[in-house]
Amino acid sequence: MATERRYYEDIFLDRGTASILSVFNEGDRRALILDSTLFYPEGGGQPGDRGTINGVAVTEVIEQEDGTVLHYVEGPGADTIGLGKAELRVDAVRRRYFATQHTAQHLLSATILRLFGKPTLSMRLGDDYCTIDVDAAELSAADLAAAEDAVFTVIEEDYPVITHLCPPENLADFPLRKRPPTDESVIRVIEIDGYDYSPCCGTHLPSTGRIGTLKIIGGEKYKGMTRVSFVAGRRAFLDHQTVRAAAESVSVLLKTPAEGIAAGVRALADKYVAQERTLVNLRETVAAFEAARLIVNPGSTLYLHTYGDRSMDDALRIGRAAQKLTDAVIVVSSSADRKAAVLTSRKDADLRPIMKSIIEAVGGKGGGGPSFQQLAFDSKAQLDAFMEKSAEAFKGKA
Repeated sequence: MATERRYYEDIFLDRGTASILSVFNEGDRRALILDSTLFYPEGGGQPGDRGTINGVAVTEVIEQEDGTVLHYVEGPGADTIGLGKAELRVDAVRRRYFATQHTAQHLLSATILRLFGKPTLSMRLGDDYCTIDVDAAELSAADLAAAEDAVFTVIEEDYPVITHLCPPENLADFPLRKRPPTDESVIRVIEIDGYDYSPCCGTHLPSTGRIGTLKIIGGEKYKGMTRVSFVAGRRAFLDHQTVRAAAESVSVLLKTPAEGIAAGVRALADKYVAQERTLVNLRETVAAFEAARLIVNPGSTLYLHTYGDRSMDDALRIGRAAQKLTDAVIVVSSSADRKAAVLTSRKDADLRPIMKSIIEAVGGKGGGGPSFQQLAFDSKAQLDAFMEKSAEAFKGKA
């Protein structure tokens, strides 16, 4: 038996009574069937309501194929809840939030279709932000700004949101934005006063003015479409507060007014790039100096050194610089990172057989090509053993 949906009578109705007709367990959850409900079940991209039944938390609400609505309850009191009268309490803030986002979604999708001829193929209403997937390979920043501006005009003009039931009304009389379902006896058509007509079973505000505001927060390519992210109503206000607070913090750090943040960040980024370039050059200079100190005997066939407090990046930079000064085998390691590298500039050399033998003996992991090997170890003891084995393996090899 289909459950009566009382949230359609008044979306702001958040308290009432009903009768519990059935109670059963599904795993560790208790499921209730009521004769009527104030709770919207999850569906059509809109999450379900939350709240309490007889003081017990409602954690999920879903609709079965026969129209029955299941209310899952968990927590204290769930095991003892039984048949009979039920006191229903819906989370009014959550209900209002999703009704606002859903109405805003209808308006945004209709506006993008009107302006650019691009339909919405799917949508999702999230707790933090909402998305629509538009059948467009790309929507530019200017396109999204134009859509946002047009949406705000309709919000300001406060168009009524009207619900039509078909039957008794004739579905063919409405220029629907998307295809209606084929498996329902009554189709709900949500009209934004001649601006949009869409079959929808979700919850909506009574007029566009109740949305308050809508802000598009991004557009990105997604599976050949454009995914548009937005927030509306109080959520848009909270998002603005967050962004404004962040902008003011950055403004203070940059010592520039909010409108100058972009230029300030750009200048800071340019300065960072220049400093990074200088730092790289200095590191290369230091590496060349230390490589010259490492190659103390040009006739040696092996140069081996462990850097106790240097990173492997620094050690490898020194090894690369040393490789330009000799055709000997160079083994450098970092105790701090427990990593090592073996290099040679000889074209006829192949480090792989010897390295494989050493790794099998001491452990560790890594690899590379004939003239370069890079390795990592689980402990300093493993690294020390590797350095000792390398000294034995490469010493005196021509």
